[in-house]
Amino acid sequence: MNGISPKIGYMLQRDCLLEWRTILSNTMFGLEIKGKKERESREYVEELLKKYDLYEFKDKYPSELSGGMRQRVALIRTLAVKPKILLLDEAFSALDYQTRIMVTNDIYHILRREGITALVVTHDISEAISMSDRVVVLNARPGTVKDIHKIDFEMENRDPINCREKPKFSQYFNTLWKELGVDE
Repeated sequence: MNGISPKIGYMLQRDCLLEWRTILSNTMFGLEIKGKKERESREYVEELLKKYDLYEFKDKYPSELSGGMRQRVALIRTLAVKPKILLLDEAFSALDYQTRIMVTNDIYHILRREGITALVVTHDISEAISMSDRVVVLNARPGTVKDIHKIDFEMENRDPINCREKPKFSQYFNTLWKELGVDE
């Protein structure tokens, strides 16, 4: 297969919302590019906006939203094209710490509900542990796989906030910290 796969969605570090477009128009953007702007697509996007508490802001502009809300809009724009795999490239790095934790939690639940596999690229060890089933540690350039760690908190209703309270979280953190050689 050549070209861009319709099965993969990509979410950048910044939300990249178009400031002159409404939230609804921004979330429809990917569908427009794909030529799928029919009524069915719009209804799907509106359902996503309702499901994730952004519908009341559909006629607002990005400058009227908080950073966390903007990231959720960017995620909905990505989900609107119905990807099977989502690539998140430092998607939360532009947010302040509190907002980052809350948005991570929101996006974790959205991905679980939508049944989407995500590959999260992050330099934040806590974020990697709290969101992941597996953490892949890379060597320095050229970025080969150094190790893969299975993350299992053995708990129901896991989310990025409550797993941070578990003793295993510190164990995973310390293991990854040492493996990365940050303090060497």
